[in-house]
Amino acid sequence: MKFKWKVAFLITIAAPVLGLFWKHSQPILENFGTEDQLVFADIAWLLTASCLVLLMTPGLSLFYGGMVGKKNLISTMLQSFISLGVVTMLWVVVGFSIAFGDPIGITIDGVKYGIFGNPFQYLFFDQVAELPHKTLGPTIPFILFALFQMKFAVITPAIITGSFAERVRFIGYLFFIGIFSVFVYAPLAHMVWHPNGLIGSYFGVLDFAGGTVVHISAGLASLAGALFLGKRNKPNHEPSNITYVLLGTGMLWFGWFGFNAGSSFGANATAALAFATTTISSATAMMTWVLFDRIQGRKISALQACIGAVVGLVVITPAAGYITVPESFFFGAVGAIVSNMAMHAKFLKKIDDTLDVFACHGIGGIMGMILTAIFAGKEGSSLLHGGWAIFGSHMLVLVGVSIFSFGMAYAIFFVLNKFVTLRVRPEYEEIGLDISQHGESI
Repeated sequence: MKFKWKVAFLITIAAPVLGLFWKHSQPILENFGTEDQLVFADIAWLLTASCLVLLMTPGLSLFYGGMVGKKNLISTMLQSFISLGVVTMLWVVVGFSIAFGDPIGITIDGVKYGIFGNPFQYLFFDQVAELPHKTLGPTIPFILFALFQMKFAVITPAIITGSFAERVRFIGYLFFIGIFSVFVYAPLAHMVWHPNGLIGSYFGVLDFAGGTVVHISAGLASLAGALFLGKRNKPNHEPSNITYVLLGTGMLWFGWFGFNAGSSFGANATAALAFATTTISSATAMMTWVLFDRIQGRKISALQACIGAVVGLVVITPAAGYITVPESFFFGAVGAIVSNMAMHAKFLKKIDDTLDVFACHGIGGIMGMILTAIFAGKEGSSLLHGGWAIFGSHMLVLVGVSIFSFGMAYAIFFVLNKFVTLRVRPEYEEIGLDISQHGESI
């Protein structure tokens, strides 16, 4: 047994052992409401939404698995699925604290704006009570808020896997998603979604359900991964199972209602609006994508229809609860055209992003943020409802988040590769990762 596997095992075992002896402190009651403030309809909806978002990760595994070659199907699916294990454990131990703990950052005009949260505040879900938190979830148990947010943390690194599919060593991937979750995802979640986060509170940037936190971060990390690991030896392959892609798309679309409508944190009108804009954007993007393909001389394919539908879901995510239904048509159409053009752009074709994650999630997320900065209906929050200053803040943050996500991901790949070789040997790549990494085949 090689040393790196022993390290991974010991890290995994350390969590339950430490958790067993962890002395939990009593919640600080001044931060919490009382049981009579719980709204049972909101609790029921957030429990449902959490289940829906969890379903997205197995859906993503089918979506990605059907696209790769047959000898890498199991490996690709497992790379998504294993995130449910790795990130869930990390989130309970330290990730939630970094994302939603008390702000640690900079003070501007006497107000502290967080860059990341206190990593020790909610260690092992300490003080994550069954009472409602006054600012983070005033009508639901705080533990339900933490679990709902955990599902977002799980799927984000899973998205990245499509960019370096068919050539990454599994042990290296396990270490990467753990480090990425702690040092990239959790701080971004804090800066955008914490009430005193630097991006959301100081810059006034809107991200209803994860366009910035999830899709831009994953998209730029995907670009970094594709560049660092380099091209596959044989980049052209036939998709292993288009029916898996169709099934995965359906699961993603279904789960996305929890992703977006659940981000209202209540059974309310905003949830209904987000539900409507989500499905309309996806439907519009799917139709726009396949017809745009056709006028470019390409056939209408099931695979491309699925990609278009997912791009529509990505684009609407940051704005789902902030825009009107007619505007959601526009989001889906514009996002589909721009991402489609990016997918077929010659300069991006030179980068072996296996499943075009950057073109779909990166560009889709960027387009979603730009369109949110133009159309968001919340007063003083967009170009059409507040002017150029707030639009400029969004664009400044867009550049900053992109640089941060790409730079941090590339640095993680670079440093990690010094300790654990990330790319499989050429002969293992030729055999396929299903056999060489896992000893399994379909």
